[in-house]
Amino acid sequence: MLDYARIQLRARLANTDDRGASAVEYGLLVAGIAIAIIIAVFALGDTLSGMFDGVEGQVGERTP
Repeated sequence: MLDYARIQLRARLANTDDRGASAVEYGLLVAGIAIAIIIAVFALGDTLSGMFDGVEGQVGERTP
């Protein structure tokens, strides 16, 4: 009976320290999103620049 109580206590103590793992997972998620944004900006940089210039020209024509 005493061995069972020790096993239960060890199991509860082992399960209480998940905060560090969650922080690492969120950090990896943020890093992945940042890398995806950087890749998209470099891949579409010239295309986006031309698109923004076109929108700017259209808006400039319609404003008094």
